[in-house]
Amino acid sequence: MNIKLLKQEAPCRWRMEKYGPMRVDAMFFGNKDIILDLDETTVSQVRDVASLPGVVSPVCAMPDAHSGYGFPIGGVGAFDEKHGIISAGGVGFDISCGVRTLTTGLTRQDLITCDEKLADLLFRRIPSGTGVGGEIILEGDLLDEMLRGGASWAVGQGMGQPEDLGRIEGNGRNNFADPKKVPQRAKQRMRNQLGSLGSGNHYLEVQYVEEIYDAAKAAAFGIEIDDVVVSIHCGSRGLGHQIAKDYLPMMAKAAPGFGIKLPHRDIACTPISSELGQDYLGAMGAGINCALANRQVITHLVRQCFADLLPQADLRLLYDVSHNTCQREKFNVNGKKRNLWVHRKGATRALGPDHPELPSEFKKHGQPIIIGGSMGTASYILAGTKQAAEISFSSCCHGAGRVMSRTKARKNFKGSKIQKELGRRGIIIRSGSIKGIAEEAPLAYKNIDSIIESTQTAGISEKVACLRPILCIKG
Repeated sequence: MNIKLLKQEAPCRWRMEKYGPMRVDAMFFGNKDIILDLDETTVSQVRDVASLPGVVSPVCAMPDAHSGYGFPIGGVGAFDEKHGIISAGGVGFDISCGVRTLTTGLTRQDLITCDEKLADLLFRRIPSGTGVGGEIILEGDLLDEMLRGGASWAVGQGMGQPEDLGRIEGNGRNNFADPKKVPQRAKQRMRNQLGSLGSGNHYLEVQYVEEIYDAAKAAAFGIEIDDVVVSIHCGSRGLGHQIAKDYLPMMAKAAPGFGIKLPHRDIACTPISSELGQDYLGAMGAGINCALANRQVITHLVRQCFADLLPQADLRLLYDVSHNTCQREKFNVNGKKRNLWVHRKGATRALGPDHPELPSEFKKHGQPIIIGGSMGTASYILAGTKQAAEISFSSCCHGAGRVMSRTKARKNFKGSKIQKELGRRGIIIRSGSIKGIAEEAPLAYKNIDSIIESTQTAGISEKVACLRPILCIKG
């Protein structure tokens, strides 16, 4: 990237002042090495977002940013409620993909004699892989009930505990959901996929707490050194993908009629106040609920596995955060409170202390933020900051961020070799696809430690704990 286009206004914060068709400035987060490594496609996509109607300054690119479909992955764009747009590409194909982490009440010592058995049991009980579904079949009204209810629906079906809901964004349910706006093909694809991981970078990982950086926050979050936790990373499966696939061309076709000149067809959008914008909002909300229900059902299956093998375990939800959404939120803009629609694509909401949406036990410390690393590397638990509301629309990174396409990763790495190397390091991998392991090789991703340090230095999150993998289940 041509760093001359940027002005460093604080450590790990770089401003690109608006030029050309840009309506607002852009803010890039990261240390100098991260900024210099940004490819021109990612930068161009940031500029495109900053050129859309109703956009509010600044458009943000997180330290893990890389090019995506229209919007950059790791991008944040906020839009005015009256004059702004909504974009299916700005949410992404895996609507509400996210991570939740469960505490277990166990320590690493408790798993020494049964880690292989646990890996086998989890891999057998929790479906994973491209197009692979589970035993739950949802059709007609029952499917619509799930799309309206999200995680709260799953808990109502006996797949979870009522206290889980307070540890999920929106208490486990998106209120804008309208199953009638979900394409029939999307519903068909979801018929048997509830409670499954999928493929790609999705995973279920049993981890241990290697390091604590903030003892007070860690205590509030219920974690200590050597504690075993379980992290689940997945989204809305085929339903979310089909929603994006169907709505993107409709938005691209409709845009000229609203006087919107698209910088690129992939960034297709429509006014959020339009009929099409409201239709997509209803479908997206249903996609969010699908993802929340999916992670809730997987949590239920994980609890059953632990109960069978380690009955002394007590699996409690720490927090569940999504990183592919568009949400209506209030922010101070030029001294006035405004309702904005905030697109976070590959970016995580990061609410600071005293935010009214936080559970009482987190009010003092900020929202728990779960950041997954690449397979075989560290993951992190962070906490949101008040400063993030001022500089990043209460957003931070979501993971490591790819530096290598899946095609290139398959050419450069052998899945069987990676599995053996990780095994020598004490990390157990279970996957139905050797090719998938190659695609998710740790070296195909950015350095997660550098990303986390940049995020903290920029002031948009604070480190709480570092997690290391014990075993990983992948599609």
